[in-house]
Amino acid sequence: MPGLLRQLSSLGGCTHPIRLDGHRTEYDVNTRTGEIGNALHRLDSSDLPAGHLLVRCNNRRATRCQACAEVYRRDTFHLITSGLRGGKGTPERVATHPRVFATFTAPSFGPVHNRPSSGRACRCGARHDQDDDILGTPLNPDTYDYEAAVLWNAHAGPLWRRFSTYLRREVAKRGGVSQRAFRQYGRVSFAKVAEYQKRGAVHFHAVIRIDGPEGGDTPPPAWATAELLTDAIRAAVANVRVDGPVIDGRPHAFTFGRQLDVRTIRSADFDGGQELTERAVASYIAKYATKGAETATGALDRPLKFLAELAQLDISEHARRLIRTAWTLGARKELEDLRLRAWAHMLGFRGHFSTKSRRYSTTLGALRTARAEWRRAQAAAGQPESEPETTYVLAHWAFAGTGLSAVEAWLSASLEPALGTEGEPT
Repeated sequence: MPGLLRQLSSLGGCTHPIRLDGHRTEYDVNTRTGEIGNALHRLDSSDLPAGHLLVRCNNRRATRCQACAEVYRRDTFHLITSGLRGGKGTPERVATHPRVFATFTAPSFGPVHNRPSSGRACRCGARHDQDDDILGTPLNPDTYDYEAAVLWNAHAGPLWRRFSTYLRREVAKRGGVSQRAFRQYGRVSFAKVAEYQKRGAVHFHAVIRIDGPEGGDTPPPAWATAELLTDAIRAAVANVRVDGPVIDGRPHAFTFGRQLDVRTIRSADFDGGQELTERAVASYIAKYATKGAETATGALDRPLKFLAELAQLDISEHARRLIRTAWTLGARKELEDLRLRAWAHMLGFRGHFSTKSRRYSTTLGALRTARAEWRRAQAAAGQPESEPETTYVLAHWAFAGTGLSAVEAWLSASLEPALGTEGEPT
């Protein structure tokens, strides 16, 4: 029992771990001759208390594993924060660079039940509660453009990539230089996250920053301001367009919606006002990094194998029709590159939920590597010092399943998770 508790506690609260069968053996190596010597350490899955090696699932979705999603959220928080005020390999001078927080929405596919910010009633005449299940559903499902809604999600990623190209062009134009020459003066860096609106359409939250030609290590050009960046974003959104497929004689083209929110991010170094703080922006973006379509529409958090599965699921009729539309469109030969059936549970969206430009800040991989190195250092801290050795590792692991047994789940629930879900990381 103590050994099983130790093995479960190493999962840090993961409730859906991956189970592996196999072994891992370390051998010492003669650094002079290269000869492999005796086995130093051997780990065999059959000797472990759980009968398998248990590895964290590392799923980013909170609906699948809250503990692993919390790690992902905190990593995203630090990734965004380091691009706003420096740290983790990013210079602190980035806090003085012009930067904004922008939200890009999808266009309308038909009127839906909503809560107008003006305080007025919905178009249906009612004043909906914030948690009303009817929010985001069409006023008239028969006239709602489900086909365009699914195809918008499928083309949201390409639309963002084209927008980023247009944005560099608009920034260069306002600086009085060509797009090619702009590379000598500065660059545009960003980090964004995708979120589903109640109606099931993807929109993007992004931190966008103007840096010098070498990224955050160099100051931006003197003419670069937050106001110039805001104007360039609005111009790029107005002009960007991605042509889509022609379905039964109907051509599709995709643009961003008319609702565009761009606000300057303030800091003590950049501006004395605290209208929109760095911490608030990072917390807001990180919150949505662990959510998918299931949190907005009641849809699935895993792929469908057969369309008939929809009949057994407790989901909204609006989500059901979006998934069915994606499945139907996925059968068309001309749309096979969109892989709509594989991504029907995501309502057609197949892009990454958290992306950034290369020079924005650190990476999730670097954060995970630093955490693993810290854990190894902690484990070695209590060991006696020895001469550095060269080791040869021979390992073989095979997938044996996922999840915990009933007893393991009961024991795991009694353990305090390594990472809680309350509050923001420091």
